[in-house]
Amino acid sequence: MYKLLLADDEGIVIESLKFIIDKEFPGMCEVHEAKTGRRVIELADEVRPDISLMDIRMPGINGIDAMKEIRRTNPNIVFVVISAYDKFDYAKQALNLGVIDYVNKPFDKAQIVAVLKKAMAEVDHNREQRSRELEIKEKLDSIVPIVENGLIQDLLSHEHFKENIEEYKKLLGIEEEYGLMLAVVGGDREPGGYMRGAVPASVKTQKNYETVLLVISDNFKCITGSVMGNKIPVLIPCAKSTITPEEYQKIVDSAKRAQEELTEALDLDFRIGIGPVKPMEDMADSYAEALSVLATTKHTVAESIDLPEGCEYDTDYPQKTEKELFDAISQGDTRKSAEQANLFFDWMVKNSGGEMSDICLKVLEFVLWAERLAYGNGGHVYHFLSRSEYLPEINHMKSYDELRLWFLSHIDRAVNMVSAANLAKTEDVAEKAKKYIDQHFREDISLDDLSGMYDISPFYFSKVFKTQTGVTFTDYITGVRVARARELLEGTNKSMKEICSEVGYSDPNYFSRIFKKNTGVTPTEYKEGKR
Repeated sequence: MYKLLLADDEGIVIESLKFIIDKEFPGMCEVHEAKTGRRVIELADEVRPDISLMDIRMPGINGIDAMKEIRRTNPNIVFVVISAYDKFDYAKQALNLGVIDYVNKPFDKAQIVAVLKKAMAEVDHNREQRSRELEIKEKLDSIVPIVENGLIQDLLSHEHFKENIEEYKKLLGIEEEYGLMLAVVGGDREPGGYMRGAVPASVKTQKNYETVLLVISDNFKCITGSVMGNKIPVLIPCAKSTITPEEYQKIVDSAKRAQEELTEALDLDFRIGIGPVKPMEDMADSYAEALSVLATTKHTVAESIDLPEGCEYDTDYPQKTEKELFDAISQGDTRKSAEQANLFFDWMVKNSGGEMSDICLKVLEFVLWAERLAYGNGGHVYHFLSRSEYLPEINHMKSYDELRLWFLSHIDRAVNMVSAANLAKTEDVAEKAKKYIDQHFREDISLDDLSGMYDISPFYFSKVFKTQTGVTFTDYITGVRVARARELLEGTNKSMKEICSEVGYSDPNYFSRIFKKNTGVTPTEYKEGKR
């Protein structure tokens, strides 16, 4: 069905057009008519026609001006100009108004049929294009929540890769480098602000998730994660590392509105914690603080920061260099960390005013910070006395070059600690360890020995080994020794003492207990065929 608007001040023209349309396109058209420019515009607003056959010269508002006005509110309408005047005079003005053809008066049936078919084809094309656009939008609308939740989950995992975060941001059109997290928590409030009934709150929130999304998106420009227990993480991207009091108050006010609307809509108590602004990759910390502040206050909207947030820096302080240095350390990037450490040291020398003590303090601060990142990354044993020489070493330095060398070497050591731990996560450590055990199982192999090969802690090595193999280090080495003992018991006449020694055990009684635990029989019973 096509909506047609016939605009001409001559009644005979309109009747002729209606006769042709009824005969040639029976049941296909809903026809409306107007005889003045003003009525054309009013009718176009009312019925939203697909096609308009328009006379240029009409009483009052002329056809060109009427088309301009209609086009403003109905951009997809198809215009056909019908005129007794030379169309060339109007071609230039009508060119940008979507006029697809001109018909001169007097016209015949064939002209009208041809031009209407052309106009209908244009309408069909526009409808198909619109349908495809809506289909694509529908698919995107179903994918976007998945991508948004992927971003939230990655940010909160503490194990994300920066490349993944950048890919999510690109897909979602997020250009901001900073953000803050909200923790939206549902349940039944108890005195003191604590929430109970997490399970029923989770079920109810999940069932009404679309309502929750609508309330949150109405109050914030944000990315909303999925329901996690009775909690919903919400990311608010920020353009800068600091936030003004006015901007922060706007977030607090929005949180209060959202809390009230959620509580009313779901008939469930809600509280919202607001985390501090941090770099995008540190959103897990912002979320943790948002949850933490909820546990320490009874307010329905709990704020984790007092403005101004963060600290102020001298205008020329190289914040970017500092951030890139510690990002490089966290990623185990040796080259970039050395490059940024050198740049920062150059800045300190330039701005120290000849005071080496200030540089010494900053160098020590950065080295301790770098080591904290390294130890926090896992895999290394912290020794309290391992830094006892730091202060004496720095205090005895007489030149910038000497201090720079000390600074770079300790930064490099921290980076190597991170790299070693990262390597243990990604490299096939277990396979190498298994090969070593297979070749040296006769020897006294300890967890300390193998972990030392990778410069990581025994605990961390044990965790990585179990993750990659599915068995513990002890179970694996025991399995290798028992398997070899079986071979010797079945294929040789060696004594129990000899076999015990060949598979890495010094105590025959202990060996017998281990063998029985793993096979169900003693070594003697196994040799006698009782297996």
